[in-house]
Amino acid sequence: MYSKEETQKLKREFWVTFAEKFPRKWLLYDTKIKDFSFKFYVDNKKAQVLIDIEPRNNDTRNAYFDKLEALKNILEEEFVADLVFERDYVLENGKTISRIWVEKLGVSVSNRQYWDEIFTFYNEKMNALELFYSEYDEFLKDIA
Repeated sequence: MYSKEETQKLKREFWVTFAEKFPRKWLLYDTKIKDFSFKFYVDNKKAQVLIDIEPRNNDTRNAYFDKLEALKNILEEEFVADLVFERDYVLENGKTISRIWVEKLGVSVSNRQYWDEIFTFYNEKMNALELFYSEYDEFLKDIA
């Protein structure tokens, strides 16, 4: 068991190592769509690559989710299989967002032996989601 400080240091080292192995600028929050972002997540059970759709207005959130759902077959067949689509995902703080993600189970940020496996997963899946986004971003942005 790690102390809080040790855990923070380990996570910092994890992200620095990831950045060194895959030195590129990820899209993440720079989608040009307010409250629509790509994220990495890791804990001691899983690693995830996420698309979070977080507008406070439910109609806006649902419109973006509907656009992604309309592209689901293309997204899964040409870019990333095994995606989970959840229209109403409730965060720990109680906020409801829409989330689409792919995950790798059985890995741990606390165990360095999994890091390369997680890094490869992150690079492959996030790169694929970014390629998808670059191809369909105009369609996704048009919710008027």
